[in-house]
Amino acid sequence: MSRQRGTRARGHLTAADWAEAALAAMREGGGLAAIAIEPIAARLGATKGSFYWHFANRDALIEAALARWETLRTEEVLAQLQLATDPMTRIRELFQQVTAAVAEDPTEIALLAQAGHPVAGPVLRRVTQRRLDYLAGLFGELGLPEAEARQRSLQAYCGYLGRAQLAHAMPEVLPTGEENARYLDAVIASLLGRRSRPGG
Repeated sequence: MSRQRGTRARGHLTAADWAEAALAAMREGGGLAAIAIEPIAARLGATKGSFYWHFANRDALIEAALARWETLRTEEVLAQLQLATDPMTRIRELFQQVTAAVAEDPTEIALLAQAGHPVAGPVLRRVTQRRLDYLAGLFGELGLPEAEARQRSLQAYCGYLGRAQLAHAMPEVLPTGEENARYLDAVIASLLGRRSRPGG
């Protein structure tokens, strides 16, 4: 029997289905400990046999879930931003998108707490470096020298992670709506070494 026919016989589930379910479990359960084969199989209405058809072990499922997170929360976001040619437009859209996403999805915070995990750690470091490099490139396009652009990218990323923590611990302290838009403009102006104008 071919692998493709075997997959169909197992209820059309794919490795991507398992990865998405594992990512959802991690998001809802607060981290990698929530990725457990039997509960995820129950979530999917599948059997452990279906799991082992696609993955050798739990670590392989974790790798797949993290790869999906990396694609959704980094690569697809950056690819979408590249549709805008103006770097200021890209940086505004980036800040708006990531602040909205991090308020809805605690995965980022859960992963930071497990940076020493042998599977999650390398992914987290790769994603972090990818994001820092992208930010540094944006600041470079906006006229900052390379060393300063890298420094500002780290400042921006640290601010993002702090906001991520607050979004789940004390969301009431964060601005929303038009106030948030003005706040993000002020952050960008500060990172670029410019004074924001009163009221926007």
